[in-house]
Amino acid sequence: MPVTQGRSRRDRNNVLNRPEFMSLNQPLKTNNPEVRGSGRRPPNKHQQCQHQAPENAPQEPQENNKDRRESIKLPEEDCMQLNPSFKGIAINSLLAIDICMSKRLGVCAHNTSSCGSMRSIVNMLALTGHAIPWIVGTIWCLTRSNTLAGQEVLINLLLALLLDIMTVAGVQKLVKRKGPWEMSPSFLDYLAMDVWSFPAAHASRAAMVSKFLLAHLVLAVPLRILLVLWAFVVGLSRVLLGRHHLTDVGFGFALGYLHYTLVEMVWLSSNTCQTIISTLSWMPLF
Repeated sequence: MPVTQGRSRRDRNNVLNRPEFMSLNQPLKTNNPEVRGSGRRPPNKHQQCQHQAPENAPQEPQENNKDRRESIKLPEEDCMQLNPSFKGIAINSLLAIDICMSKRLGVCAHNTSSCGSMRSIVNMLALTGHAIPWIVGTIWCLTRSNTLAGQEVLINLLLALLLDIMTVAGVQKLVKRKGPWEMSPSFLDYLAMDVWSFPAAHASRAAMVSKFLLAHLVLAVPLRILLVLWAFVVGLSRVLLGRHHLTDVGFGFALGYLHYTLVEMVWLSSNTCQTIISTLSWMPLF
């Protein structure tokens, strides 16, 4: 009796003897002897035909497959970079901040903007930094100048203006960055090759001209301060009009200072300037 009671207790305590686990103790019931040995069901004739059909079917040309894969590909701007670098994240974040701030500062971009009533005044301020008025004014002053020192300064200023136009136009053509607001350039912009946004040509020219005049003209302190403020206001006016980003204006100021430095390095002497004037004396303006 004690032995049988001990077995019954053990059987009761065994987990596999519970009703929910009874199926684990029973062997699998299979009537097909082939399935018992292999554990797999042999394929029927229909499945064999389906399996052999792709082998006998004609293969599609590789060109169609390539075209299909290319059509499925998404454009680059719609693709997400799964593992961007820290440098890429920083650059994209700065560009996003630049675009957002430039759009918020474009309060005179349209007549319906928050400060659209001041658009004409801001346009006049921006026009003072345009290339065409400065080139025409420099040539006119050169025709009226009678001193060798004045002609030397004006010839070098004209050289600096031409250098600024060509350099800015080349960089704009290379980068091809659009402004924060979609606007078509004016006729004067096409004439001065100031079509794209980066860098800001007006800011570059204002910085170069102000530095040039401060270095070669004797001006009182209030006029020197006004000249620096003028350069800053000209660059800011292009942002208010929605034509340039803040980074465009900042790079334009740096580029204008670089142009002034290059002109000072290759400064044309008075004799060279007289030679240039003599070669241009056949023109009606001179």
